[in-house]
Amino acid sequence: MTLAEVRSFIEALARSNPAPRTELHYGSDFQLLVAVVLSAQTTDAAVNKATPALFAAAPDAAAMARLGAEGVARHIRSIGLWQAKARNVAALSAQLVAAHGGEVPATREALEALPGVGRKTANVVLNVAFGQPTMAVDTHIFRLGNRTGLAPGKTPRAVEEALLRRLPKEYLRDAHHWLILHGRYVCKARAPDCAHCVARAPCRYPQKGG
Repeated sequence: MTLAEVRSFIEALARSNPAPRTELHYGSDFQLLVAVVLSAQTTDAAVNKATPALFAAAPDAAAMARLGAEGVARHIRSIGLWQAKARNVAALSAQLVAAHGGEVPATREALEALPGVGRKTANVVLNVAFGQPTMAVDTHIFRLGNRTGLAPGKTPRAVEEALLRRLPKEYLRDAHHWLILHGRYVCKARAPDCAHCVARAPCRYPQKGG
């Protein structure tokens, strides 16, 4: 896409969803962080089914650290990779207490130093909790960036950098949500719903028809 087409594409998504937000359920920055860690290779819906009981038992980092890996595991066995995630959640909670007074840090370096937190997770937390214009590239956004011509790239990092470079700055804060929701519900992997795509006109997908 040309930069003008990129603007047209993101403006169409913005008009259709003026106040986008994550579909993960949480009540604090700490709970957001835990939910995002749990969501790796698992749907948000599955995480949202598991976290109410987990957060009731351990609403903050200190309580989660006391719960420990075995205690966390009891609440999250319904989601993928629950054993490793339980260890990471318990360990990151203990590290938050020891190094950050139980608070979620607002820097990429500190977030990525936590167990189970990679670049994508850090980007989500920085964006949602702290309002930073980051771009968390998951499978949906990676597919969409390449399929549509919005921001082609061979790796998630390449697509991330292309999106940050090509999207109008005034849309960067919310662009992550617009794109992930569009990829999740419209520009789907196996059967993209081009007929109901609000950003169809500038899209370069050769099979969209018409």
